Amino acid sequence: MTVFFKPRVLHTAVALALAGSALFAGAGVAQARDVALPPMFDDLQRRTFDFFWETANPANGLVPDRHPTPSFSSVAAVGFGLTAYPIGVERGYVTRQQARDRVLATLRFFRNAPQGDAKGTSTSGYKGFFYHFLDMKTGLRHDKVELSTVDTALLLAGALFCQSYFDGDDPAEKEIRKLVSEIYERVDWTWAQARKPSIALGWHPESGFIPYDWKGYNEAMLVYVLALGSPTHPVQPDAWKAWTSTYANSLEGKGDKEHLAYPSLFIHQYSHVWIDFRGIRDEYMGQRGYDYFENSRRATYAQQAYAIANPLRCKGYGANVWGITASDGPVDKTLDYGGIQLPFRTYTARGIGGLKHYDDCTLAPTAAASSLPFAPEIVVPAVLEMKKRYGDWIYGKYGFLDAFNPSFDYDIPVSQGRTIKGKGWVDNDYLGIDQGPIIAMTENYRNDFVWRVMRDHPVIRRGLERAGFTGGWLRQPEKVKPAAEMAPAQ
Repeated sequence: MTVFFKPRVLHTAVALALAGSALFAGAGVAQARDVALPPMFDDLQRRTFDFFWETANPANGLVPDRHPTPSFSSVAAVGFGLTAYPIGVERGYVTRQQARDRVLATLRFFRNAPQGDAKGTSTSGYKGFFYHFLDMKTGLRHDKVELSTVDTALLLAGALFCQSYFDGDDPAEKEIRKLVSEIYERVDWTWAQARKPSIALGWHPESGFIPYDWKGYNEAMLVYVLALGSPTHPVQPDAWKAWTSTYANSLEGKGDKEHLAYPSLFIHQYSHVWIDFRGIRDEYMGQRGYDYFENSRRATYAQQAYAIANPLRCKGYGANVWGITASDGPVDKTLDYGGIQLPFRTYTARGIGGLKHYDDCTLAPTAAASSLPFAPEIVVPAVLEMKKRYGDWIYGKYGFLDAFNPSFDYDIPVSQGRTIKGKGWVDNDYLGIDQGPIIAMTENYRNDFVWRVMRDHPVIRRGLERAGFTGGWLRQPEKVKPAAEMAPAQ
């Protein structure tokens, strides 16, 4: 898978939150804490949790790709849902038993879902991987979508998080741990190495492997870590070396602004939802002198700088209104905008920097909100400002709608969402893959919750160590987990 106002006095809670931001400077590991945030973030987290809790199919745990527009399930959104449920327990939204029951329903479905290489829509996956989209009711392949390595990885990350979180002696929690091991261990990562040592993006039973591999800096860090950490079908360390060898064309900036760039900001967020990259470095980052967390911080600042520069003169862009990533948009049509021909698009990978810069003045609140741990000093004001300035249109039952465009003020039909005279275009949908990082990264900023739980998982440690990561929390002794429940090492 795969972007004004004068300074003002901040809310006291903002000041308290930002006072702790030095803990996130990319060095070492911050201790568990509960950083203060403005009340609006409490509301946003709860509404975002409710998206997963209320829109998922309780019978099989499948989460819709989008809502309220009727849609299929996104396998990646299920992974974010599995991550949200324990957060809901910790925040008091649901009981541990309620979350456990939802997680069990989800895992039982994925363990039992039909696997095979049949063409058409009679299976849910193959070789342990799952199709990108599944029917919300049957759980079978939607249309002729691809078997997706990255979407499967996002699903697995959520499952592994639940495996570590639900650590009790209750039979249901033991079953959760057992189911996760079965689901994870059957994934044949070596089969997905169609062109070794790299891992392919995906596969179709009708035509075989997609002719592209995960190369260049992008969200596939998670794919490689999980593939390296497998106790049954692991790829070899040369896969990570091949992966990082393709970074050269991604480097942008000089000095303390240098970073591995990619247009859409979600690229700099997804792997970080589950993996604490602070203070740990692989060989490549050891040579660059900073870690992947710092890289994402710099990418976040680059987006803000772009909004301040505002080369397209987009309405609203500025120091406190920014954030471009893969998101919905108004139409697929080129229109005159301020004397230039600007191609507007519906859903696409918007962003700045890297290989494919694309901006049509469409903003996605998740882009800023999900970068909270990286740069709270600019994210908190941005989230508050977007809510204050545009909240009547873009903030609803489940928090921020996926995207909006104050510059799109044309009196023409739109493909999705709606236009509001004098206000621009606003989406009518929430997207699961954009909701998930908001709740998880907010909790990571508050108290390292997802990171702390995942640091204890042997799969994550093993995958990182086989990739060559050292330092930081990897220096701490590994916690011993029951071999029958926590994917033993080979």
